Amino acid sequence: MKNFQVLLSSIVIAIITVSCNEKKLTEVQVPLPEEEVKTVAMGNPADVIANEGAFKMMPLPYSYDALEPYIDAKTMETHYSKHHLGYTNKLNELIAGTPLEKSTIEEILKTLDTENKPLRNNAGGYYNHNLYWGNMTTKGGGEPTGVLKDALKKDFGSFNDFKTQLTEAANKQFGSGWAWLVTDKTGKLSIVATANQDNPLMPNIGVSGTPILALDVWEHAYYLKYQNKRNSYVEAFFNVINWKTVEKRYDEAVKKEVAK
Repeated sequence: MKNFQVLLSSIVIAIITVSCNEKKLTEVQVPLPEEEVKTVAMGNPADVIANEGAFKMMPLPYSYDALEPYIDAKTMETHYSKHHLGYTNKLNELIAGTPLEKSTIEEILKTLDTENKPLRNNAGGYYNHNLYWGNMTTKGGGEPTGVLKDALKKDFGSFNDFKTQLTEAANKQFGSGWAWLVTDKTGKLSIVATANQDNPLMPNIGVSGTPILALDVWEHAYYLKYQNKRNSYVEAFFNVINWKTVEKRYDEAVKKEVAK
């Protein structure tokens, strides 16, 4: 009986072995779950409205992602809808019920009591950002033309020399601030830097001139994309400069002085 059980077990094992060999086993690929694609919804710049007051938000002349890859959409949205809106609302609050409600932003800046720090910071923040948004554009960069091109060559030696000097001014500005291309009453161009939200229109800050190009070097202008690499942000900025706007500002500044 025992021998019969052993024989039967051997036969069963043989049948199973033959059966498995006859079937070709194939590896089955179990599909992985699809990776979730996360998209961040962007707002519309046109929806950003300042509180009631003398000054309105300058309409952003492009979408938040228009300056990619040089300036990222998230930075643009935060910068415009949070920081700039904050300066605008605070400025309106500070001048409400005062004669300054009837003044232009340039008039406020040129007659500013620089000891009035809240007005200095918020009026400066409003004016500075308006220039900054306006001197950038999608498919910008390159070099200026016409009278401005000639003036840059005359006052800096070449466009590359101008670029080098503006880059140095921006990167050497300690902490928060701005780098500027300005013109004086004779049309002579120069590069200056200011701290915080100061600008060359303000009295008694050590620099002067009519700003025609503004470069924001506050960390909130670049930190989300470039972290501590301000120099990379400054280099990228030259790819989005709207030289037509800068040329127009220069022409208007020179003509205004000639007309006096």
